[in-house]
Amino acid sequence: MEKFEVPIQIRWADIDANAHLRHSAYYDYGASMRMTALHKLGITLEKLKDECLGPILFREEALFRKEIKLEDHITIDIQLVKLKPNGQRWSLRHHIRKSDGTVAAIINIDGAWMDIRKRKLAEPNEYMKSIWNDCPRSDDFSEL
Repeated sequence: MEKFEVPIQIRWADIDANAHLRHSAYYDYGASMRMTALHKLGITLEKLKDECLGPILFREEALFRKEIKLEDHITIDIQLVKLKPNGQRWSLRHHIRKSDGTVAAIINIDGAWMDIRKRKLAEPNEYMKSIWNDCPRSDDFSEL
C-alpha cells in the first residue's frame, strides 16, 4: 500500500465551545483510521477474535498545528514509523490535513499486540506480521 488516506466527515458533536474541533476528536479519528487500515490490510475484527489478539496503546500523542472548524474538509493518513522485527510492537503516525494540504495535526502512537486471554503482550503469527509489509512507511521508518 503506497499511501492510505481517507476523508473525515466532521460532526457537530466533534466541535467544542470555541467552535473548533475538540481535542479528543483527533484521537477518535486516529483510532477509527487504525481500524480501517487494519481491515484494509486483511485484519478484521473476526480475524483478531480468531487469533485472540487485540491492539493496545502505550502512548498516544497529538500535535495540534492548525485550527479545524466544522466546515473544513479534512483527511487522515497512516504511516508505520517503527516496527519490532517479530511484529509485536509498532509505532504509527497519522497526519490530519486540510483540503489545501496543510497539516492541521499529527498523531503519534506506540502500540503492540496483546493476547486477550492471557492479558499479556504476544508475538503475532506470520500472517499478522506480514500485514506490516503492506502498510505505508514513514520517511524516518526504523526497527525497534
